[in-house]
Amino acid sequence: MTVQLDRAAAAERHKIRPTLHLLPATPRTVHWGYFTPDQAPALTVKSGDIIQAEAITHHAGDAPDLMMDEAVARIFKEIPEADRNPGVHIMTGPIYVEGAKPGDMLEVHYLKMTPRTRYGSNLAANWGHLFKEMGEKERVTIYEIDAMSQQAHALYAYDFPGRYDVPGKITNCPECDRQQALPGVRVPVRPHLGTAGVAPDVAGRVSTIPPGLHGGNIDNWRIGAGATMYYPVQVDGALFSIGDPHVSQGDGELSGTAIEASLNVMFQVFLRKDFRFPSPLLETPDCWIVHGFDPDLNVAMRNASVDMLKLLTEQQNLSRDDAYSLMSIAADFGVTQVVDGTQGIHVRIPRGVFPPRED
Repeated sequence: MTVQLDRAAAAERHKIRPTLHLLPATPRTVHWGYFTPDQAPALTVKSGDIIQAEAITHHAGDAPDLMMDEAVARIFKEIPEADRNPGVHIMTGPIYVEGAKPGDMLEVHYLKMTPRTRYGSNLAANWGHLFKEMGEKERVTIYEIDAMSQQAHALYAYDFPGRYDVPGKITNCPECDRQQALPGVRVPVRPHLGTAGVAPDVAGRVSTIPPGLHGGNIDNWRIGAGATMYYPVQVDGALFSIGDPHVSQGDGELSGTAIEASLNVMFQVFLRKDFRFPSPLLETPDCWIVHGFDPDLNVAMRNASVDMLKLLTEQQNLSRDDAYSLMSIAADFGVTQVVDGTQGIHVRIPRGVFPPRED
């Protein structure tokens, strides 16, 4: 199953000669903690263009000696704490896509994601799902990435004194009480973006913390290299931004964070005017994934179900009855995250269950 281009649009796509744009993360090309339609574009592109961008983790201060270079330190130094709100994530952009209008879809092909350094941080945070059960203690674990094996292992951990509540906190970890953590344990590295999306059609700033129909903090580890996301455009130019880079995360993001680590991200954008979808839609080489969001996990589950029903009926031409039956026997539902205020559910349908299209 694939979202179909009409023949004219497909022919036009073959004619595209994309321009490669570089978008470094600097105090002038990032915005900290928010999406907004009022932000001046950091870059303007055409449909089909390719962007090489830097995505910076707001957790670089958890181990500044390992996770900060001069350019990252400049962002932390020059963007005042008063301008880091109402969310927490450093967002690179926005990118203005020529011709994008509300009602269009922005198709984003994520081509490559490479860690900026060999290190990342996981915080067991005060917003984590088991904060009370863990004695209301916040703890940082620093991980090292092995590029050869594509695995990560813990270097050390430390308990954070007080409350970790300032976006971009620098914890002076070189002076902290380091403890051994997870001896002998290795986890697979799967770089992805925790937060990316278009500007919502809302006056003022919208927090990067909750996910929504614009995208935002979806925290689905499958949004990595080789995946394609479709975002519903809500304002002229789309105003697309990326941030909250991770190198590994499990479904649920239980402690409140993933392995947070800066990434260099290459992606290609296409403007789609030939189909509509109400929520962020993920395509991987072997499946389609629909997302549902709500503060109530049961409502998020229903929202994901309704949108998957729409995908199966409109893109695979199934009847509603057949689509409903198929969802029950072949679709896998999972909890994307439970720590961002708005809960996330994702539902996956394998593309291999459908017969090949004649076209």
